[in-house]
This record gives sequence, C-alpha cells and structure tokens, in this order.
Amino acid sequence: MENHKAQPLNRKYFTPGVWVLVALAVNGLIFLGFRFYGGIGSVTNLNQQYPWGLWIAVDVAAGVALAAGGFTTAALGHIMHREHYHDIIRPALLTAMLGYTFVAIGVCIDLGRYYFVWHPLFMWNGTSALFEVGMCVMIYMTVLYIEFLPIVTERFVGRVHLPGLFKVLNRPVDSLLRFLDRGLHKTMFVFIIAGVVLSTLHQSSLGTLMVIAGPKMHPLWQTPILPLLFLLSAVSVGFPMVIVESLAASRSFGLKPEMEVLGRLGRLVAPLLGIYLAFKLGDMFIRETFVYLNEFTIESVMWMLEVVLGVVVPLRILLSRKATRHRGWLFTAAFLVVVGVALNRINNFIVAYTPPYAQARYSPSIGEISITVGLIAILILLYRFVVINFPVISLPDGSRISPAKYAIRGAPS
Repeated sequence: MENHKAQPLNRKYFTPGVWVLVALAVNGLIFLGFRFYGGIGSVTNLNQQYPWGLWIAVDVAAGVALAAGGFTTAALGHIMHREHYHDIIRPALLTAMLGYTFVAIGVCIDLGRYYFVWHPLFMWNGTSALFEVGMCVMIYMTVLYIEFLPIVTERFVGRVHLPGLFKVLNRPVDSLLRFLDRGLHKTMFVFIIAGVVLSTLHQSSLGTLMVIAGPKMHPLWQTPILPLLFLLSAVSVGFPMVIVESLAASRSFGLKPEMEVLGRLGRLVAPLLGIYLAFKLGDMFIRETFVYLNEFTIESVMWMLEVVLGVVVPLRILLSRKATRHRGWLFTAAFLVVVGVALNRINNFIVAYTPPYAQARYSPSIGEISITVGLIAILILLYRFVVINFPVISLPDGSRISPAKYAIRGAPS
C-alpha cells in the first residue's frame, strides 16, 4: 500500500463553486443580521405553539448526528487500532469540529435571549435532558478543538516567522507550540476516550428530549426507545458522512479517492444500518404503530421516505461488495444514509411534533431557510480553507509540498 502523509493542499481557494457558496453565505448573514436586530420573530414563523423549528431540527439535531463521524472514526482508528483507517481520521475530525461549532452557533441563533447561553455552565439542573445535552456538547466541542491542536503544531512548529515588530514573538510562540505538541502526544488518548463517551451521551439524550414530549409526538416516532434509536442512527451515519466528505473533497480538489479505505468503511456501515433497522421495525411491530402507515398523511409519507430511502435502499447497495468498490454506488449509498438521518431529525422535531391548540402547521420561513443554507455554505468554505492551509488530507509522499509553504507570515499561506 502506498505511503501517505497529511499535508496542506496546493490549490487555489476561489473557484466558481466557491463564489456561489460565498453568495449563499452573504445572503444568510443578511437575514442573520435582521434576526439579531429585529428579534427572532422578525425572520421566523415560530410562535407560542411551535417554539422551535428548522434551526433546531437541522442546524442542531441533524448537525449533531452528522458530526458523529468524529467519534466513530476516532473509536475505529485509535481505540480499536485499525491502522489502515488513519488517513480518514483527520478529515473526519475537522468535519466534526466545524459541525459542532455550527451546532453551538445554531443554538445561539435559535434562543430568544441568546445572551443567556452561558447559564447552563453555572445554573445546573441535573433533571433536565437539555442540560445534559448542552453540557456534553460544550465539553465535546472543547475536546474536538484539543484533538485538532496537533494538526496546528505540525503545521507551524519550526516555521514561525512573524514579521516586523512581532519578530520578538517567534521564539516564544515556537516554544509554546513544541510544549503543546509534547504534552498532547502523551495525553491525547484521554481526550479521544472522553470524546467517544461524551458523544454517546448527548446523541441519545436528544431522543430523550422528544420522549418527554409525550402525546405531542406522532405515534410513528414516539417510543420509549427513542434515545437508543437516536444513538444507533448517529453511529450508523458517522461512516457514511466521512465517505461523502472524502469523495466530495477528492472531486473538488482533483485528488484520487481512497477507494480501498472507503470501500472497507462502507462495508462496516451495512451491519450498523441493519441493527438500526431491526430496532426501528421491531419497536413498530411491538407497539403496533404500523397501522398508521395505512393512512395517506404527511407523517406516513415522511416515515416511508426516511426508512426506505435512508435505510433500506442504502443497506441493499452496501450489502453488495461490488458496489462498495464503485465510487458512484458508494457515494450514492452514503449520501442516502446522510439524507435519511437528516430526515429522521426533521421528522422527530418538526413533522411528528403537534402541540395542543395549534391552529396551523409550522413551515419554515425564507429567513430561516436562508440562514440555515448560509451556515452550511460557511461551514464548507471554512473546511476548504483549513484543508488548503493545514495538514488534514493525506497525499502520497511523492506529492509533498515544499516546506516553504508552511511558514507563518502573519497568517497561514
């Protein structure tokens, strides 16, 4: 197998596709300005009956689930010591770090009094499911940034060349980077284990939150094992998200995809999807909620889309060894899993939720959609910036970029 080394990509940043993302990001930021200036009611369709909507379902709940690739690949590569998966750990870590950052931003946007987001740090409520989710997400996001620090030290150690008056900081900054590198090398296993444990806690607690909703939830989704289903779906989508990100990045940057590694990863997804599907259907038959599928309603249609397109079809594709070796089929299967889990979170938090005395069903406004799309665009733009300037994506040793590219000259080159 060819030797690979993580390194910055020697690619230009701005392309026609990037300019489209910039336009979407600017549009979202404009609506975001209106949201903070005029209040949450100025750009959303939220009301007393529907206090949460698209931002919680997509930006937070789906975002947390789709960022699960960070802890699943960390568990696979570091805890289970599957060395041949190491090339995908750094991109998965970056995706998770950016994903959780935007989950935190999404929470701040959705809170009416966003300036009180710090309250859970000091006003503890051990009986609250949201308290557990909030504390775990904050701690795990910190862990992700700590796990990313070795990439920063690798990028800059011995290459600190600050200009002008800042020259006096060259030696202290380099010494600090070397100290961090040595310390993190000895203690990183603690943060990796902590990250895996924290992820399993808050992934399931998001399901607990909807169990508390009780009769407000449609029977197709309301179940006592909803925390388990949330956890199983997050574990199932972790590897597919890594596959989608890896294949999309390789196409965007003109790189050869790591099909040998990604194919193996795809074959691990099938049993995970099978376990999730077994629990989901088994719970349905035990509670006899399949009768609701005989009704032609938005709930029954969305449930079928979630399960058939998001679980059954990709499971069938991934059971074929030939399909996992084909780039197109592998991407299709992984993308369908990602869409299926996103639909699951939308279904649980929006479609299945019907508050008492609601006069009309909630639908997201143009402002809500614009801000969500804008945040996703910014996330992709940041991902592109980081992989161009930091050693995240692994390339063959022969394509290594000149060390001159690594020097700090006020900002990453």
